[in-house]
Amino acid sequence: DSAGNLYGSTFRGGDPTCDHGLSCGVIFKLDGNGKFTVVHAFTGAGDGSYPSGRLIRDSAGNLYGTADRGGNLACGSGYGCGTVFELDATGNLTVLHTFTGGTDGANPDGGVVRDAAGNLYGTTYDGGSASNGGTVFKLDAASNETVLYRFAGKADGKAPLAGMIRDAAGNLFGTTTVGGTRYFGSGTVFKVNTTGKETVLHTFIPNGLVDGAFPYAGLVPVGEDLYGTTSGGGTSEFGTVFKLDKAGNETVLYNFAGGTDGRYPQNSGVIRDAAGNLYGTTENGGDSNDDGTVFMLDSTGKQTLLHTFNGADGSRPMAGVIRDAAGNLYGTTYQGGAFGYGTVFRIAP
Repeated sequence: DSAGNLYGSTFRGGDPTCDHGLSCGVIFKLDGNGKFTVVHAFTGAGDGSYPSGRLIRDSAGNLYGTADRGGNLACGSGYGCGTVFELDATGNLTVLHTFTGGTDGANPDGGVVRDAAGNLYGTTYDGGSASNGGTVFKLDAASNETVLYRFAGKADGKAPLAGMIRDAAGNLFGTTTVGGTRYFGSGTVFKVNTTGKETVLHTFIPNGLVDGAFPYAGLVPVGEDLYGTTSGGGTSEFGTVFKLDKAGNETVLYNFAGGTDGRYPQNSGVIRDAAGNLYGTTENGGDSNDDGTVFMLDSTGKQTLLHTFNGADGSRPMAGVIRDAAGNLYGTTYQGGAFGYGTVFRIAP
C-alpha cells in the first residue's frame, strides 16, 4: 500500500485446531520495519482454508482473494471446494462466494481481478463441466456468480491454476495447465470475451521441447503482447519465459538450462519495468543448494541472476515478485528461513 505495508497469505499455519492440527493458513500484513501481523486466520469452515493466489487491494484498503478449500464442507470429501473472500481494513472477513463443486466450479487457486464497477473475475481449477475442466467466473458487486466459461478439458484447455488479467475492453486472458492439442496436452493461453466466448491464443506442443509446457502462472500485458512462463518444457525441459503477440505468435525469450540459471519457474510469472526488463523466480536451481533464484531478463533475452537462495534466507520461491517505484523487488519463499517454513524477502536494485 502507499505506506509501504505488504500483504500476503500462507497456505498453512494459523489456527492449530484446523484440519486435524495441520492448520489452514492466514492473511498477513508486514510493515516497513518487518513487524508481522496476522490479519485473519482461516478456520477451514465457512470462511475457507488454504488461501492461494495473489491478493488484490482496493482504494478503501479492502483485500480480495480466494481460498482453495473450505466453505461448503459437504463438498470436496469434507474439505470444501473453496471461497472468494473480502477482508476489510479492520480484519473482518466476508465470504463473497462459496463454491459447490458443480457447475459453478471448485478450487479457485488463482486469486481474482477487479474492474472499476467492483466486479471480480477468477478461475477455478476444477468443476464446471462433466470433465471437471474448471471455469472462468464473474462475481458482481452483490456477490452474484456468473460462470462465463466452462472448460471441456480438450482443445480449449483444462485446469487453470493461475488468475487472469483484463484489458480495457473487458476481455480476460489466462492460462490452463494442461489440455490443448490433446486431452493431456501441455496447456494453453486463452482469451474469454465479455459474452463468454473462449479463444485459444496458443496451444503448447505436447512434448514441450520447442515452446515450453505446463504454464502454471498467469500473464502480464505489455501493449498488445502477453508475457508468461512455463513450468516445464523448453530445450532443457526446465521451463521457459515466452512472449505471445496479438496474432498468437509465440516467441521463447529464454530457456532455463537447469543449473546456475535456475529451473522450474513454477507458479512464478514475470513482471516488467519501463526499460523492458522482466523479473521472476525459479523454484529450484541456482547453485548446489538447489534452493531457487530471482532473475532478470533484459530485452535481448540475456539473463542476470539477482539472487540465489541458500536455505537460510529462504528456499523454493514458488511465486513471483512485485516491484516498487524505487526498483526494490519483494517476494516469498515456500520453505527455508529460521524455522523452515518460508520467508518474505526484499532485493534492492
